[in-house]
Amino acid sequence: MTRIFAVLALFAVMFMAATLVLGLSLGDIRTDRSLDTQRWATVHRLSGITAGFLVVLVNSIVVTYFIGTSRWVKEVVETYRLDLDYIRRSNALKRRTFPWAVSAMLTIVAVVALGGAADPGAHPGSEQWTQFHLVGSILGLAFIAWASVAEWNKIYANHQVIEEVMNEVRRVRTERGLDVEA
Repeated sequence: MTRIFAVLALFAVMFMAATLVLGLSLGDIRTDRSLDTQRWATVHRLSGITAGFLVVLVNSIVVTYFIGTSRWVKEVVETYRLDLDYIRRSNALKRRTFPWAVSAMLTIVAVVALGGAADPGAHPGSEQWTQFHLVGSILGLAFIAWASVAEWNKIYANHQVIEEVMNEVRRVRTERGLDVEA
């Protein structure tokens, strides 16, 4: 999961960054009413929505991963009567990761909402929202990148817990004369 998450999170953050660069390159779409500029503005809007979906998807995967693996750790520890500390560690990692995931999802929702408020086609007289959207986009990108690093660290730590549990299961199965995978 550490490699998969790293690739997905990097893709989502890079897509956000590309959308930000595209938005910055548009200029003032209120005064430039050329067809080309309006097409690129539409691409920017659609890219922003796509970036929002990507960030929510990646963070939803993180939440699902921690729900599943913490349950797995609990079941394996109880089945093999292993040290309960594994459950505590896995649950603690889950609890420390959820705020990052939820905050990243809420951040991208806020950035997209600010973009909607700044859209001159939807809201005439929305000029004041443009700066809020710009600042929100930059800060949101930085926060989501930071949250992704924090989540990756927690996923890596959880992977270590899973490896320790698997080693203990191998040890117990060997002691009991049961089959052990290679």
